[in-house]
Amino acid sequence: MTEPIRVLVVDDHAVIRDGVAAMIQPHDDLLVVGTAADGAAAVELATKLRPDVVLMDLRMPGVDGVAATARITALPSPPRVLVLTTYDSDADITRAVAAGALGYLLKDTGRDDLLNAIRAVADGVSVLTPSVATTLVRQHRATTLEPLSARERQVLTLVAGGSTNRHIAIALTVSEATVKTYLTRIFTKLEVGDRTAAVTTALARRLITLPTID
Repeated sequence: MTEPIRVLVVDDHAVIRDGVAAMIQPHDDLLVVGTAADGAAAVELATKLRPDVVLMDLRMPGVDGVAATARITALPSPPRVLVLTTYDSDADITRAVAAGALGYLLKDTGRDDLLNAIRAVADGVSVLTPSVATTLVRQHRATTLEPLSARERQVLTLVAGGSTNRHIAIALTVSEATVKTYLTRIFTKLEVGDRTAAVTTALARRLITLPTID
């Protein structure tokens, strides 16, 4: 008979720890080997108990879930970490994945989905809540888009300040046709269709800053 998947449940709220453990225990292929109320205890128990999966909360007092995840995934033959949290901000997601979490679920995930996620993560399969997957895809696309040149950033900064093509041409001592060429390249690189979208995207990605007004 196959050994059950050993699970460590980490959450600073006792009700959630106990509830998740109670949800897992009736299943023969899953076994809760311990619970922890903070990140420091999670690292200690992960080292001692050698679970297959650590079900990790993110925001906890003291050592938080991200720091605990980084320490746990650095262990020899580390367990898989599956984040279970209320928070799905870009910063939380990025930090958790960078720390080595293989899965990221929100606490409104259904019971069967959670149990199946534990099984999948134990097998090395990444499991992500749809909103989290969307965030990671968006971040990947943003980092793989072709970067703007210094001149293209200059042109877009002038656009952000309200300059027309004619004013940009005068400011940069180029023709209006050249300005249009720059804008076409900018639209292509940022995958947008107009000036407003280009400025909005560039500001969001911190490629440009709004010009100051004296």
